Amino acid sequence: MALLRTREIEHLYSTASCAVVLSEVSKQYGQKEAIAPLSLTINPGERVAFLGPSGGGKTTLLRILSGQLESSTGTVLLCDRDLAKMPTGREVSQLVGMIHQQFDLVPNLSALQNVLAGQLGEWSLLKSLVSLVWPLNRCIGLSALARVGVEGIAYQRAGSLSGGEQQRVAIARLLVQNPQVILADEPVSSLDPARAGEVLQLLVSIADEAGKTLVASMHSVELAREHFSRLIGLRNGAVIFDLPSHEVTEDMLHDLYDLKGLRAEA
Repeated sequence: MALLRTREIEHLYSTASCAVVLSEVSKQYGQKEAIAPLSLTINPGERVAFLGPSGGGKTTLLRILSGQLESSTGTVLLCDRDLAKMPTGREVSQLVGMIHQQFDLVPNLSALQNVLAGQLGEWSLLKSLVSLVWPLNRCIGLSALARVGVEGIAYQRAGSLSGGEQQRVAIARLLVQNPQVILADEPVSSLDPARAGEVLQLLVSIADEAGKTLVASMHSVELAREHFSRLIGLRNGAVIFDLPSHEVTEDMLHDLYDLKGLRAEA
């Protein structure tokens, strides 16, 4: 049954624009340089994909952008705010949200309860605990599930869902969180090619509808070229190229993934 966009769920479709600015950002683990000092500006509403071999720094950079990992040097600005100076929790979750490779769903909870976890940053501890037993704000959660095409699985355990369904639930949870910047760490790497294209198109469409900035690390060069307007190549923690998708050549990609001179994966 179609769900109406009531005032209660209008925020799922609200537009928001936010720039991401990195200035001399680096990350070191002891003597190892995971990310060399780099500076990037990602414009509001832009679709950007990080490409590169395993261990090149893609996931590390996304974790820095999400606030999950502190950089060794430099600053990260989200919507003109210094990420390092913001308290974790609600303020950060309103600005940035991340989809991980493994979806991070709670297997024994329903799809609806997992989706509503996107609001935990706004809820009190008591309200969060109550929702574990009796899901609150069901209208918002059901609307988000309907938007990603899986409203029929709302009350099924997340652990019983297919990989494609779990990924759609993770996207619905992000819809409920409603951050201004969406980060995705190889969001379709565990899906077969047909479903990967469908899910990625869904994610891009949702970002476009709401004018949100989308940054993802991608395993598939073909999907990255098809769905993202800008490609950034990372190799050994350094930026090799940063170009519009149509300007990235096969020679550039060969150099990016060439095994010669590639450091061992961490």
